[in-house]
Amino acid sequence: MGTKTVDEAADEQTADLTKTDASDDVTETDLDADPDDDLDAGPDADQGDAVAKEGTPGVGQGAGAVVAAVLGFVSLSGSWIGTVAGARQTLVGQLQTSSTAGVAKQVQALYGDAWHATALWAGLFALTALVVGVVVLARPAFGNPGPQAPWIKSVSWAGVVLGVIGLLLAVLKYTDALLGLPSAS
Repeated sequence: MGTKTVDEAADEQTADLTKTDASDDVTETDLDADPDDDLDAGPDADQGDAVAKEGTPGVGQGAGAVVAAVLGFVSLSGSWIGTVAGARQTLVGQLQTSSTAGVAKQVQALYGDAWHATALWAGLFALTALVVGVVVLARPAFGNPGPQAPWIKSVSWAGVVLGVIGLLLAVLKYTDALLGLPSAS
């Protein structure tokens, strides 16, 4: 019959394990090689030098988009510079206004001018956000023919919209159309 004993089956398995393929041969240079070299190379290893020379595409546009959105947000929420400018203007108003001045003049010097200084800085941040956002959106038309990543467009548009809203609010605050000073008569 064709049955094998346990010893014969074990001998065949051992023989199969000791067979070597030409691809299974390990040389001394393979033992010296760093196993992480193959992982670091990645699928674009041949393009590594080209990317290093040209830079990573879209990084500048992505950074510009984020800057536009952050500046737009700062124009709406207020900035440290706007707060300091407002406090400085309040101090200047205190120093320049005499105690014998009328109430309307004191209110304008102490609060109105500070409110206008804060609005001015918010408007500058909003205008900067608007300009940076438009430049990022228009960049592909001027020398970068590749497609722009969708997230860059979205964040740029967010910066533009926040810049427009911030600029509108800053103008309304500066002209006293929004939250103007109460009348002191």
